[in-house]
Amino acid sequence: DMKFTRLVLIFIVLFCAGWVDAVWDFEFTETEPLDAAIAIKNGSVEFQTLYNRLIPYVTDTEGTDASVWTVFGDNGISVKSLVAVLSYFVLGGKSHTANAQQRINALQAASLYLLLLGIPGSVVNKVFHQILFDTCLNTVSHCWPQSSVKKRKKDPLKSSQGDGKRSKPHRKDNDRDNDEMEIDEDEEQEEEVHLSPQDLLKMREGVVLLVKSVLHLLLKFPLKDEPLSAENCVQMFAKLTDFEPVIGELTFGARQSVYSLPQLAYYGLWLLCSPSHGDEKGVSRVFHRILYVILMMDKRDSGQPSLMMPTQAVLAARDQAVHFVCHIVDELKEPALPVLRILLQHICFRMVDKTDYRMHGAQAVARLLTKMPCAGYASFIKWLFDYSRHAKVTYRMFALDIAMVLLEQPEREGDENLAPELVSFLPHKFLVHNMVFGRRSDTSPTVRGHALTCLAQCLELPSMNATRCVKELFSTSESHRHTFTETTPTAITGLLKHNVIMLSEVTLAVLSERTRDPALSVKKKALQCLMDLLASHPESNMVQKAWLRGVVPAMVDTESSVQEKALECLEQTILSQVKSHSSYSYRDAHQTLTWDLLGLLCNDCQDLSRYFSRAFTVWSKQNKFTEAFINNLISHTEAEHAAGAWLLLSKVASSCPLFDYGKILDAWDDLVRLVWVRHFTEKYLGYYYSTISMDIMTWLKIFDMPLEVISASVETLCRLGKAETIVDTQKFLNEHCGELVSLCEVYLSGVILNENGAENLNEDLVVKHLYTLGVVSLHCPSKVGKRIVILVQSVLTSNVDVHTGMGTKLAGSQPLTQFKPSSMPSTVRAHAVVTLGKFCLQHEELTRKYLPAFARELEMCRELAVRSNVVVVMCDLCMRYTNMVDRYVPNVSACLRDKEPLIRKQTLTMLTNLLQEEFVKWKGSLFFRFVTALVDPDPSIASLCEYCLVHQLLKKNPVMFSQHFIECIFHFNSYEKHNTYNKFPQTDRAKFSLKGAQNKEKRFRIYRFLLENFTDAQRFNITIKICQNILACFVDGELLLDADGAAVLGETFGILSLKEIKLSALSGAAGLGGDEPQEDEQMAMAKAVMEVAQKKAISQVQKKVFIESMIPIIIHLKSILEQKRSPVLKDLMGYLQLTMQDYRGEVKEFFAADEQLAAELEYNLKMYEKELETEAQMAHGSIGGEASSGGLPVSPRPSYPRGLEFRKYYSCYPIPVSVVID
Repeated sequence: DMKFTRLVLIFIVLFCAGWVDAVWDFEFTETEPLDAAIAIKNGSVEFQTLYNRLIPYVTDTEGTDASVWTVFGDNGISVKSLVAVLSYFVLGGKSHTANAQQRINALQAASLYLLLLGIPGSVVNKVFHQILFDTCLNTVSHCWPQSSVKKRKKDPLKSSQGDGKRSKPHRKDNDRDNDEMEIDEDEEQEEEVHLSPQDLLKMREGVVLLVKSVLHLLLKFPLKDEPLSAENCVQMFAKLTDFEPVIGELTFGARQSVYSLPQLAYYGLWLLCSPSHGDEKGVSRVFHRILYVILMMDKRDSGQPSLMMPTQAVLAARDQAVHFVCHIVDELKEPALPVLRILLQHICFRMVDKTDYRMHGAQAVARLLTKMPCAGYASFIKWLFDYSRHAKVTYRMFALDIAMVLLEQPEREGDENLAPELVSFLPHKFLVHNMVFGRRSDTSPTVRGHALTCLAQCLELPSMNATRCVKELFSTSESHRHTFTETTPTAITGLLKHNVIMLSEVTLAVLSERTRDPALSVKKKALQCLMDLLASHPESNMVQKAWLRGVVPAMVDTESSVQEKALECLEQTILSQVKSHSSYSYRDAHQTLTWDLLGLLCNDCQDLSRYFSRAFTVWSKQNKFTEAFINNLISHTEAEHAAGAWLLLSKVASSCPLFDYGKILDAWDDLVRLVWVRHFTEKYLGYYYSTISMDIMTWLKIFDMPLEVISASVETLCRLGKAETIVDTQKFLNEHCGELVSLCEVYLSGVILNENGAENLNEDLVVKHLYTLGVVSLHCPSKVGKRIVILVQSVLTSNVDVHTGMGTKLAGSQPLTQFKPSSMPSTVRAHAVVTLGKFCLQHEELTRKYLPAFARELEMCRELAVRSNVVVVMCDLCMRYTNMVDRYVPNVSACLRDKEPLIRKQTLTMLTNLLQEEFVKWKGSLFFRFVTALVDPDPSIASLCEYCLVHQLLKKNPVMFSQHFIECIFHFNSYEKHNTYNKFPQTDRAKFSLKGAQNKEKRFRIYRFLLENFTDAQRFNITIKICQNILACFVDGELLLDADGAAVLGETFGILSLKEIKLSALSGAAGLGGDEPQEDEQMAMAKAVMEVAQKKAISQVQKKVFIESMIPIIIHLKSILEQKRSPVLKDLMGYLQLTMQDYRGEVKEFFAADEQLAAELEYNLKMYEKELETEAQMAHGSIGGEASSGGLPVSPRPSYPRGLEFRKYYSCYPIPVSVVID
């Protein structure tokens, strides 16, 4: 064919043999430039024409017996020259600066070369060359513009795997400037290359042509013996699977007429899975590349894969990849199953710690598992169970996600081929009980919370099996129910909604507390869960209270987003449901719930009022309080919901001072609550001023109102009496409040002076008179005379002459109740204490007189209410008369050991407030008394003490713990022989003593708590101070090794052996908390390098201090203890053995001055290591059956020993030195 021959000659004319040989010699990596050596007149037309002429030779449809190689030979066409010419065009398109025509020529030239390889006889004619073949396959990556991909790589989402590149070392400024110039030049050059839509369309046609050429090659040329070529083909096809969107559903297998590149790519991958290209190896090769598509990662030619944004296109490509794998398994059956299992395992081990990726990955695993037979499915579930106990938090989280998706699928049923030991892995019960519920006790709080949340979500699944399995767990064990009192809000809500656990105040209180969790996400989730729970149980009084105590305080949260969420909940549940009384119906569950909540705010939850007011402040700025809203509230003021209506009106009045309240004031005579009145000002009261004042006074004189209303009434009265001058204001207060003082004096005189008054008294009325007297006395101190003071005192004791006011002078050292046993009820005496305290607030001489009596009252009085109020009064007086009350702080702190939990908790709270405001200092034994609350028998008090110390007081004084730590050792052991420490007065020392072996656990609980909240610098310094101030004192003889001294010394070694005193940078605590999200691998590597360097530096410093300061003292102490045959020697050896674990190979160097001690340590360390090895073998043996059957082996996790565990080696193995040395 002369036309075909001329077409070929166009490409090789004028080529000299030397140029061709040079191209082959350079292995097609570069070519010499050509000077008009080739002419292509019509662009890429010649390439396309030649391609069409060669196709019949590939498909055997030429109709002639002559092969193309014969045609080339007969016409003197050199195949070697033709390949060199094609390589010239291919290499010309690799450059980033190549223009559109060069790129199109490169794609078409590569297609021609790959087509030649597919023609029979290409091997004999030596057409194949590995490097040129790989270059042609990579032509798509080189020629297709990568700008869009680069922009995607700059997305802030980074892979937890990282890109594997190390950071470059610093270079000189000149080099850096040169590099920046080069980069700028490259960017400018890249910007010069402009590709029009027409160019891109032609290039796409070139890509399609190249892919078809590869497909022709795969049909004719088996790659079973060419693994590298097969891998490159797989890599090319994998990149093309998401090259462009696919319209409709992809079909795999047979070739299609459509030219969708992803479909052609999957067809190529399908061919590479055929036996002619490698059997299982071919499938494994393809699945390995598909793995990254499923994981939504971009696998570059070199380095680690990076995450891709989960866009719609990426998710579609992932679904297509999963569908393709399922198709391959359906086609190949048994041979593909082992590779499928490996693929599933790789998905699990390459999963990243990102919620979206875990969710999509779990869906992919579950879908692929549907292609596994029962035996394979059960075997994988067994492996997954082992995987769920892996050390990495991400793996344990992902195992839970997979289990949840599998629970959505129908339950598998076993067949005759299933081994008996695998039957238990098929039911949903195994997933629920073992994989989900089994993680409830995980070491990571993140995994624990996720597991319990998943367990609650099981109840929402359509599978009845999963629901039944969850209910079985809680119907069989009460302890399982207790587990959920410390779990996530979602878990608690799910179990309560489905009645798996019963509603209880304890559980609901936990849910309410979650709204104050330190984590922002937990707080917002808890608020939403409370809304869901209220919607499912709107009639439950317990749920309503829990909702109020969770949502209302969130209005003052530090996070604005939490405040907004709480405001949304309040508006949705309360504000938006206020309708007029005529529109109210008890059948309307929403309105009924609203008024029930308002009723609780008026009664059981009054303490939430100040938080509730915050919502009205925000709503007033949003103009939520319209005239219609006010009218609706007024319509309820005379109905059954009057209390709630007046509560809302009071909040509206306080937040909207410009609102017209004429309608409310017109109805004043019908009001039954007046809390809201105190928010009005004179501007809006007008002529109602005197009327309201008279009404309030009338009600106060009756003494028939509740105590909280009395307080609000007096406050309102004071606001009404506020004038322009202080003199006029005080005149009003003296007139009205003085009148009330006189009435109270008259009534109390009648009760106290009457011989039978105490027998026939009305307790409630006396309490109201005392309470009113205390409240009004604060506003008119001049009206409080000596007689009324003595009357109040007489409520506590009768040994006074009330008539003359000249009774026996009160001894400062005696309590009020010790003059004569009072016949008054406990409640009356408790209110008398409060009233007397209010008198003292206004009169300093009264404070000086009664303060000693209050202090003695704390010691002598046996009545809970009286002692409780005395604590409150003394703490209030401390704020007013700080210097005067300071000497009585020990009397108050002694209440931390009161027999009543209420008083202990109240004292702890009030002392914390005084310490925060610096009315009280950490003087004397106050700190040691305070921290004893950490071991209070009531867990709630111990927990409160931890919170007060860490979150309130330690932030104000960060060195508080370290300053008092050494003295704690002497104080809690009641050791008084040190020249400096524990020199406090003996008052109440026995009450706070923790001396003795029976209290050792309590003492160490305090030590551990204090050390946990040390900084590394404080831990380092306290170790040195312990050595200097305690150990050195025993060496120098300042402290004697008697019974008390031995107890202190033994305890000191025990403290030095605690893991909490070890530096966190050396103990690895920061690296073991598996709750941190995974980082980019490059960042993780840099962080690891920094940690290693920091650890090494700190270790060297600590080692130097240990050698210079500790070892000489330890050696001297050991000698002294051996001479005295002291049992403390065991504690010393235990500390040394634990410490020397970090310096295992340097024992002899450290203790060169005491060879016997070094030998004993060496021997004991060896014995300890042997025991650890034995325990590890035993632990491994207990799971060996699972691991031997293909499961993932789980490493045993022996607990790290403390000093007490080490001591047994010294006591059990007293080996002579000679034996050890030999």
